[in-house]
Amino acid sequence: MKGELDVYGVFLPSLAAWMLLAFLLSLALRRVLGRIGFYRLVWHRPLFDLALYVVLLGCVVSAMLPIIS
Repeated sequence: MKGELDVYGVFLPSLAAWMLLAFLLSLALRRVLGRIGFYRLVWHRPLFDLALYVVLLGCVVSAMLPIIS
């Protein structure tokens, strides 16, 4: 498995790129959930957003591992 990504000569850990992708996905998903009024059903919004980010990060990592390996 390749542990780093080469971005114009700067080596970044692949987890950092995956974290950025998961963050961007969570921003878009939070906006959609806010628009449809889903957050009215959520008891603790910051905790829900953190859990959503962790789940998305797990999905991104599991989707990218076969591609990177």
